[in-house]
Amino acid sequence: MSHSPRPVKTAQSPPPRGDARKERWREHRRARRAEFVDAAVRAIGKYGAEVGMDEIAAEAGVSKPVLYRHFSDKSDLYVAVGEWGTDLLMRRIGPTINEGGTLLERIRCIISTYLGVIEEHPELYRFVVRRTFADRPVRSDPVTAEKTVIANSLSRLLGEYLRALELDSGGVEPWSHGLVGMVQASGDWWLDRQSMSREDLTDYLARIIWFAIDGVLRSGGIVTDPDAPLEQTLRLRAATDEEPPDVG
Repeated sequence: MSHSPRPVKTAQSPPPRGDARKERWREHRRARRAEFVDAAVRAIGKYGAEVGMDEIAAEAGVSKPVLYRHFSDKSDLYVAVGEWGTDLLMRRIGPTINEGGTLLERIRCIISTYLGVIEEHPELYRFVVRRTFADRPVRSDPVTAEKTVIANSLSRLLGEYLRALELDSGGVEPWSHGLVGMVQASGDWWLDRQSMSREDLTDYLARIIWFAIDGVLRSGGIVTDPDAPLEQTLRLRAATDEEPPDVG
């Protein structure tokens, strides 16, 4: 009688203890670094955009040498704070880009959300935009990164809209970068002046952007209501395409 061989059990080797300790240490450093960035954001809110390392260390409850164990220099901390701000902004704006509604409603919501974030954190905005805290050229520019992320999201939105209407979407990327730059410059002016309400500025900027989009649509033979859902616009386009030519 033949017997099938018993399966050989192979014991999995546990990861080297040294590697596990290194991973725990990396996690600890990441957590501490995040805590210090949170402390820096709080210190900026208290002391303004001209905050120094002394105030940040005091807010974190540590000495400056401890901060410098987790950040190579002030520029490294500046970039980390800028990334914190970009992450906050995208968590707020992301849902507004993807939610339903007319194109004008979504544009208005994106602008209002952006202005709401800089209104809520004015000193953080100035800290990042003015770059006075960084003591050397930074490895990545948070302002440029923020504009690129928002512009790319807007490009997708406008591209989908134009392609759905069978129009050329080749220009949406430069348009989007230009529109984001306009909104950012207007927000910078508004934050210092406060000469109009956030709602009024949102409405002005949304109308300017819509007029630009409307011009593109009209050049493609489409006249649409800015408050009409995209589905209605598509139906109107289809009906226009199906109309028989006027033979007089």
